[in-house]
Amino acid sequence: MATRPDHYKTLGVDKKASAEEIKKAYRKLARRYHPDRNPDDKQAEERFKEISQAHDVLGDPEKRKQYDSGTGPFAAGGAGGPGFGGFGNFDFDASSMGDILSNLFSGGGGGAGARRARSRPQRGGNLETEVRISFDQAISGAQVPLSVPTGGVCSTCHGTGAKPGTTPKVCPRCEGRGIETQGQGMFSISQPCSRCGGSGTVIEDPCSTCGGSGAVRTVKKFRVNIPAGVKEGSRIRVPGKGEAGLRGGPSGDLYVVTHVAPSPVFKRKGDHLEVEVPLTIPEALRGGEVRVPTLEGSKTLRVKPGTHHGTVQRLRGEGPPKLGSRGLGSPPTTPARGDIHYRFVIDVPEKLTDEQEAAVEQLSKVMNGDPRAALFLEASP
Repeated sequence: MATRPDHYKTLGVDKKASAEEIKKAYRKLARRYHPDRNPDDKQAEERFKEISQAHDVLGDPEKRKQYDSGTGPFAAGGAGGPGFGGFGNFDFDASSMGDILSNLFSGGGGGAGARRARSRPQRGGNLETEVRISFDQAISGAQVPLSVPTGGVCSTCHGTGAKPGTTPKVCPRCEGRGIETQGQGMFSISQPCSRCGGSGTVIEDPCSTCGGSGAVRTVKKFRVNIPAGVKEGSRIRVPGKGEAGLRGGPSGDLYVVTHVAPSPVFKRKGDHLEVEVPLTIPEALRGGEVRVPTLEGSKTLRVKPGTHHGTVQRLRGEGPPKLGSRGLGSPPTTPARGDIHYRFVIDVPEKLTDEQEAAVEQLSKVMNGDPRAALFLEASP
């Protein structure tokens, strides 16, 4: 029999770890062993697959529940996991609720509804990955390559989970119904079969490649379009690129989380950008025109005489594209754009030359008045 992998040990977390702790552990290990960081390291690739498989199970509440209780695909004879008997585990899904309640008061029998639910196509699970892009790529959009661990049908057993030349057998405990009934007086209690986990079949000789699960972890390579205007932490949905569906069901989706490198000039502020523009003391006093950078070149701003430190001027519609929006009257493919805020900061030199010292001294003589006098007048009783 195949040995069930210890997914908690693989991720280095306790069995009582929260969903957030499991997610953090997965992300940390996935970044360390990702194939893009270890292109020629086969051991890292295998470790990456183990980490991804562990997260696929423990990151899904239902799969984790089945894994912890040894039911479903993790039951004895299924994926090498231990089975449990008696009334120790009531692990069932909503699709079989009707049959269980019916058996509770009728003394057993059916199970057809549960079998129909298990035979229906099932949508594949969603996947999530991360991508690092430059500031320019975030503003204009880009097509980036991705390596994503995902599940696929085992090529050795073609998804049956059984060793080639063998087939899954009808479960001898529940006789294929997926439910076993325990009688107690005039009542009977039904629960998913402790031998097959509710599947109705057992695998006596599991496939050596997939361990009886019928699926294997692979790394698929994609080229994904990142839309213009993404921010740090944006979550992009790519339909149909997730886990493959079961029994002909549709594939899940792939979610791409963006990490954007900072720009030395532009600072992201929500839907807008901010730029610090240094002004000399004469420019702040007298005003003038200054050239400022934009996303597509440069423009001239008019500085008013007497501009204070921290004054902000705004260029409307010159900022980054806004995701999922377009400007009023714009073509359908033209997104609305944010603004660029220019914050003027007065550049004060730390040291003065003799010539500058003389000029400041002359300026102090002609700039009469004490700007702090009003403070003391207001404070007087």
